[in-house]
Amino acid sequence: MSEQEQAPPGIDPTTPSVARMYDYFLGGKDNFAADREAAEKIMKVVPDVRHTARENRAFLGRAVRFLAEMGIHQFIDIGTGLPTSQNVHQVALAESPGARVVYVDNDPIVLVHARALLADDPRTLVIEGDLRDPKAIIDNPAVQAHIDFGRPLAIIVCAILHFIDDDDEAAGIVAHLRSLLPPGGALVLSHGFKGELSEETLARAKEIYALTKGALKVRGREEIGAYFSGLDLVEPGLVHVDSWHPTWAAEEDPTAPGVLGAVGLVPPDGPA
Repeated sequence: MSEQEQAPPGIDPTTPSVARMYDYFLGGKDNFAADREAAEKIMKVVPDVRHTARENRAFLGRAVRFLAEMGIHQFIDIGTGLPTSQNVHQVALAESPGARVVYVDNDPIVLVHARALLADDPRTLVIEGDLRDPKAIIDNPAVQAHIDFGRPLAIIVCAILHFIDDDDEAAGIVAHLRSLLPPGGALVLSHGFKGELSEETLARAKEIYALTKGALKVRGREEIGAYFSGLDLVEPGLVHVDSWHPTWAAEEDPTAPGVLGAVGLVPPDGPA
């Protein structure tokens, strides 16, 4: 993209964005030179990151399809990122033409592209919101009008919590979102997993993501698993994203770094 032609007012194209870096990992073109430079630095430190990003995206699609097939037709995708192939609304609407989807992001370029793509589809809604303030997202009048919180819905928090450095804050955000899910609702979550990454590698990755004016906090399996407290995990539970309902035989290495993902369902009588 051309910085001069495409940068919305108020956007500094020389500061990398995690959303646009992710777009670059996925092979997208909606990114600036600073995003590509930071992404290339990450790829040198963690060579599998592009593959992992694509596997995370595929996990999201499989999870949405699974939930749509079981009868969940409302989705709130927080930290949606730039539109790419097989977005949440495309997967959900293929299963249920009446599905309703809310996309939430705080990156202005994400919002511009998403609104342009979905402007003529009344089944989808795009709002500006920050994961750090989940109450404001849910209390948004447009969200309240678009989603029936008395019926099963899925809240999606994929590959975004690891940009929140404070453990208590991250746990509190997910706890609030879980509390909104009615019986039969679902939480779809994926998160960067430390595995056997060295402290030196982690430190270097954090330095690069600090260029985005954000943070990077990969966590352990138990920490990520705790986000699903009170929910029933869909088999195979919390695994590397390429091992969750894979379309091919995937061998799970529980110590390998990458991204772990799972789908948790609210029991019929409510959270445990």
